[in-house]
Amino acid sequence: MAYAYFGLEPDIVTNYLSTSSRKLGYVRVTVELMLEDESQLEVVAHHSPLLRSTTIDIFGRQPEEKIKSLTGREEIRQLCLQTLREQMKRETGSEIVKDVIFTKYLYQG
Repeated sequence: MAYAYFGLEPDIVTNYLSTSSRKLGYVRVTVELMLEDESQLEVVAHHSPLLRSTTIDIFGRQPEEKIKSLTGREEIRQLCLQTLREQMKRETGSEIVKDVIFTKYLYQG
């Protein structure tokens, strides 16, 4: 099977909930979506604003300790995968997204 990849452009950059109420932390993530095959690239491109918005929303609701830990990062990745699959199923009738890959993951705060 030939998987295809679709990068959410530009990088996801958003604030997250910092434990210190004085400052906001931010995270910058490069997100690649693994698709079942390249015939789905056009469909995913069409829905990319929705997929980006959802991913930004997910990161914006995460607490600092989850953003900064490896287990938390994996939980966020799984949540993105599950949520994006549900959205694509609702929009197209098929989950389409096979996996979500973070190729860059930077945080500050």
